[in-house]
Amino acid sequence: MKQGGAERTVWLALSGFIGLILVLGAVALWSGDGDEFPVIGTVPDFKLIDSAGNAVTRADFAGRVWVADFIFTHCFGVCPILSARMAELQRSLADRQLDVQLVSISVDPARDSPEALAEYAGRFGADSARWTFLTGERNALYDLIGKGFLLSVSERSPEQAGGSGDLITHSDRLVLVDRDAKIRGYYHGTDRGDVDRLIEDLEKITR
Repeated sequence: MKQGGAERTVWLALSGFIGLILVLGAVALWSGDGDEFPVIGTVPDFKLIDSAGNAVTRADFAGRVWVADFIFTHCFGVCPILSARMAELQRSLADRQLDVQLVSISVDPARDSPEALAEYAGRFGADSARWTFLTGERNALYDLIGKGFLLSVSERSPEQAGGSGDLITHSDRLVLVDRDAKIRGYYHGTDRGDVDRLIEDLEKITR
């Protein structure tokens, strides 16, 4: 990786970490009654590409509640778990007739072409009407994740990865976004209890 790219990755990881600390502090201080949700941040406008090769912007989700996660198709670690959770979430939302869009954003655009994402989506039974997979230009993606979603993402060398083979580290959070692109909650995608809590929150916020 070029030095400038490494510096940018470190900066984005640091800004995402700092952002998450501020977010957690804000959530800890919030004292809502359970029927409301803190506004943690706003997802900025973006232009990415979906698994069918179509351009997708923030405006395409206007007026809809959505849940985002971050994955890559060659991931050997947390990504298959996150995608399995999203598949469970897809089924639960359909059973409960909740109008919620699922959005999986790649952190490895160099390998995650629309075709690769389409194949990956098929592995998890993704319904394209309910679950969108996005890729795009690397810097735009990393800026969106670090500055927009306030989450960390970074690249590492094979030596740093050790035997895992995963050259990218990223958050395991599922992000709840409301109809106005406001971030309303973070949930550990690897924690079934947290995903159950997300479903409960989705039922409230979609009323």
